[in-house]
Amino acid sequence: MSRGTQAVVLAFLGGAILRASITDLYLRYVKQGLRPFLIAAGTLLVITAIVALLQELRHINRPEAGPEDDGHGHGRSGPGVGWLLLLPALALLFVVPPALGADTAARAGSALTDNREVAYPPLPPGDPAELTLLDYGYRAVYDHGRTLQDRRIQLTGFLAPGPDGQPMLVRIVLSCCAADGIPIKIGLRGQVPQAPANTWVRATGRWIPHTAKDPVNDADVPYFQVEDWQHMPAPAEPYE
Repeated sequence: MSRGTQAVVLAFLGGAILRASITDLYLRYVKQGLRPFLIAAGTLLVITAIVALLQELRHINRPEAGPEDDGHGHGRSGPGVGWLLLLPALALLFVVPPALGADTAARAGSALTDNREVAYPPLPPGDPAELTLLDYGYRAVYDHGRTLQDRRIQLTGFLAPGPDGQPMLVRIVLSCCAADGIPIKIGLRGQVPQAPANTWVRATGRWIPHTAKDPVNDADVPYFQVEDWQHMPAPAEPYE
């Protein structure tokens, strides 16, 4: 590819990264805290592309300038396969991928694999107390539900088929990006939501002293007694 073409590709890539990071699209790929780094990277690519284009224009406008030769009678355009670098940028610009969902939950084991038997603080005030699935899971498994007893709790996640045939409540947990996402799975009892997989719900209920083993990695899966639930749109930040 010529330098001018390389600059165009850089501009597209930088613009795509900026567009994803300025909107909520980047949350489909990485954690929220990485947004400043994406904006910085996209800005740097765009600035580099602009500088490269200006240099190329100055070179073209010189009277003595001609196409550079590689010694074999060819210019420096290189193979056209370089244009394939535009595909990721175009995908970021025009394709909105779905967040990781029920398929990931079926293939990956639950996140509750490291024992965290520590002193857990009391639940936040309010009725019901809003908890993340990961917080509920740790309190239910490693604190044996001590801080969960006698409290109404609200959990938010999407539905995924469980090994017992009943829906589970699931959320994907990220360490850095979607490539390392693993599910946190909560089994359901009581007024179990009957809806298709990947349906987002907000469930209110109570802790019950029951766990099962995840058949994928043998991790503990705590359960939740659903008293009430409602559909909800997928949140802008789908991961925990």
